[in-house]
Amino acid sequence: MKRRHFLHSTASLAGASLLARPLDAAQGLIKGKAEHVISIWLGGGMAQTDTFDPKRRGDPQAKKAGSYYDSIDTAVHGVRVCEHLRKVAPLMERVTAVRTVHHDVIDEHAAATNRMHTGRPISGTISYPSIGSIITHQRGPASDEAPPYVIIGYPNVTRGPGFLGAQSGYLYLTDTSRGPAGLSRPPDVSTERQQRRGQFLSALQASAPPTSDPRLKSYDAAIEQSLKFSGPAFNRVFQLDEEPGALRQRYGGEFGQRCLLSRRLVEQGVRFVEVSHNLNFLNGTGWDTHNQGILKQHELIKELDGAVAALITDLESRRLLDKTLVVITTEFGRPPEFDGGGGRGHQGSAFTCVLAGGGLRHCGAWGETDDLAKKIVTNPVSVPDFFATICAAVGVDYTASLHDGDRPVPITDQGSPIAALFA
Repeated sequence: MKRRHFLHSTASLAGASLLARPLDAAQGLIKGKAEHVISIWLGGGMAQTDTFDPKRRGDPQAKKAGSYYDSIDTAVHGVRVCEHLRKVAPLMERVTAVRTVHHDVIDEHAAATNRMHTGRPISGTISYPSIGSIITHQRGPASDEAPPYVIIGYPNVTRGPGFLGAQSGYLYLTDTSRGPAGLSRPPDVSTERQQRRGQFLSALQASAPPTSDPRLKSYDAAIEQSLKFSGPAFNRVFQLDEEPGALRQRYGGEFGQRCLLSRRLVEQGVRFVEVSHNLNFLNGTGWDTHNQGILKQHELIKELDGAVAALITDLESRRLLDKTLVVITTEFGRPPEFDGGGGRGHQGSAFTCVLAGGGLRHCGAWGETDDLAKKIVTNPVSVPDFFATICAAVGVDYTASLHDGDRPVPITDQGSPIAALFA
């Protein structure tokens, strides 16, 4: 059944108007049971035809549009993936490649990155929060022993809390062998000196008059959170050498160790973790495979394959997979045609994002593109729809509104979840 028909039937049964509200909050709100999100960000633009939506084999030399690699069967009948996703292929019953994500940003990486983190175009009048901050704000931390939102990669305003304030912001790190730099005490600051600083701060706060300024309150909340998680209890989560050597090898190199750390952060109680795979680890260009960048794209895909397969099976072995939604996103896809240097340009009209675990009813692939993955044929999924699916999976009301001062701001810009993925 197509998503549109499903939603129409549901709304009719509930006596609601689908045009006014896709799913009535009182009678038809979709709500999953996941507790955590691990969001893997592929900066640069993953080519859907070369990964999770393979088509006929192309040839850059002959200017024949199509996939750069052959495809292989998966555990789901009729769903094929790139030949370099051999470890994920047997796990596709736990995965849904959403092949019909789309937006109208084509040639600007920064604007598309913003769209795929906030779900909206850049605004000159409002600073929108990221999906990580939205879920953090709505659900809070999963444990008192961990911050709610951690980024493994370089910080960026598009990942930030926007008008929600610093308390819905993130901690970040770029080195998996140590905790966030902002929480690591400098070597010349002893425990006694840190305690004196804490006492001085407490005295200043006690002497200050009460304030209702949300900026000051947000700043105080950020200080309190930083002090809370600078101790050894939380920082032990970054000691990856506690893990068995064989498991670390299955995860692979630097990107794989980031994914392993994300699992440890989830176990500690972090609600939302973003893992970046855009630091040009292997092919010199990351996922932005123009011209010669495509020549070693297969090494990126293999690294993604090994790390994601290890993450899924590791979470499953610890009974965390149904509680943890794994998401793979990128700013846009790539067209089936090859550019003058044999690589690919940008395409926002149809591309693939991936969901795994999270207690969803997975189907291997959702939506269909044409014979070259250039146009959407069935079940289009807007970015707000994709965000609504993430929100629904972790029990966030995707029909609700946040508030920037007195201005209501819909959480997902009126997105509707992919209802077929929920039991």
